[in-house]
Amino acid sequence: MQIAAFHDDARLYPGVDIGGPPGYDSVEETLATISRGEFYKVSLRGDIIGGITVIDQGAGHFHVGVLAIDPAHHNKGIGTEAMGFIERTFPATVWTLDTPAFATRNQHFYERLGFVRMGETVFPDITLIHYEKRLA
Repeated sequence: MQIAAFHDDARLYPGVDIGGPPGYDSVEETLATISRGEFYKVSLRGDIIGGITVIDQGAGHFHVGVLAIDPAHHNKGIGTEAMGFIERTFPATVWTLDTPAFATRNQHFYERLGFVRMGETVFPDITLIHYEKRLA
């Protein structure tokens, strides 16, 4: 599901190559990411259609490492439900996450959920936008 979600960016955004963040297509890297935090599967009628990783940064700060939903299930409110679940589950006072600068759909989604753009980091192959949501 994670590979499909990241590869869908190439379809949505002209000029974006098929790919994703480092290790997005590696079972070993995915397991390492999961070991650094909490991982939840996203399911629909018993089928796994995605996943979300939450990393405790300490002092009430939690970071969404990955939210990936199978593209066949986009625009159905599933991502919103997943984000609502983690917000209800973790005792966060602040949430952070990053998304690619080209991924305007993701930016709209996170901003609709109350995340505020805090800055960006430019890497040789991608620019990431940093978002934050304060709850207290």
